[in-house]
Amino acid sequence: MLTEKRLLRAEPNFGLLTKLLRVHWLFVALLCALAGVGYVALYSAGGGPEPYAWRHAIRFGFGLVMALSLAMIDIRILARLSWPMYALSILLLALTLKMGHVGKGAERWLDIGPLQLQPSEIAKVGLAMALAAWFHRASYERVGNPLFLIPAALLILLPVGLILKEPNLGTAFITAIVGASIVTAAGMRLWQMALLALPLPFLATIAYGHLHDYQRARITTFLHPESDPLGAGYNIIQSKIALGSGGLWGKGFMQGTQAHLNFLPEKQTDFIYSIIAEEWGLVGALALLALLLLILWTIMGIALRCRHQYGRLLALGIATNMFMYVFVNIAMVTGAIPVGGVPLPLVSHGGSAMLTVMFAMGLLLSVHVHRDVEFLERRDD
Repeated sequence: MLTEKRLLRAEPNFGLLTKLLRVHWLFVALLCALAGVGYVALYSAGGGPEPYAWRHAIRFGFGLVMALSLAMIDIRILARLSWPMYALSILLLALTLKMGHVGKGAERWLDIGPLQLQPSEIAKVGLAMALAAWFHRASYERVGNPLFLIPAALLILLPVGLILKEPNLGTAFITAIVGASIVTAAGMRLWQMALLALPLPFLATIAYGHLHDYQRARITTFLHPESDPLGAGYNIIQSKIALGSGGLWGKGFMQGTQAHLNFLPEKQTDFIYSIIAEEWGLVGALALLALLLLILWTIMGIALRCRHQYGRLLALGIATNMFMYVFVNIAMVTGAIPVGGVPLPLVSHGGSAMLTVMFAMGLLLSVHVHRDVEFLERRDD
């Protein structure tokens, strides 16, 4: 029989000043530092504040205000908005397939007035919120029931399928990983994971057969970039040259030849890390990695300190998304994986990615501010 139990102590009604004092200001400072690195890199990429750096600063300023505003909203209110947020993200993905802007072989952008949105970015956050809402009321025993996991699997497959239709293989993969991480943390059993992993090689073979020509070219280029140095392999070869030419200390601010002589394509988005490595060297590249790892460590700390399941699972999903951003982008520019068009969060140029990341950071700040709130949770007796 299902009964409702209050599992956490009641939290006093915090005022605005108290909530501001409970904000994780160190985390906010780390985000500002990361955006500052992005501003410097984009200033160099554009040869001045325009056209990239100034827009980056404005977007981050707007995103920071949005994040701090979200931090003031009770996490229980945000939890109730999880399903509408998920539904909105699915609607935007469907609209993108019907009337989206085609760019670089994929329908990924949706024009809404003067704004260009990338709904696949919003879908990752919407999925994390929906899965956290689905599992936060479930006991460990209930999660062990395979039937209870079927709706969660459908929640993941729906946005992943729509993103694959764009097609956007990289973002679809990250979305699936975000969903899988939340389901695993909610209590999915090892035997269930093994069962799901069994058909993956077979599914990968089928998926490869349905890839577009440019996607297959990316895989071929990844394995043999020197086979077409002026064509498909050009991007990764130039990126490796930029990474290696920086040496230990780099060539200096705005002195990178790969970027400023326009050898490096997409320097303001996909290959921003290559600019940083060329101009600031191995020391600068490792310092940026250390900053990113510190941010991820702080997010995991927010998840562990949270006393309710919704906040823990939501923070974990956001941490996974952030990690996958960083891992895929840096692995891509170093030639460890095929080029997939994934930006470096708060560093690369791009409005949708910036605002989506800051929205997620606002959710994290709300989780931290309201880490002790009382949720009414369902448990199996």
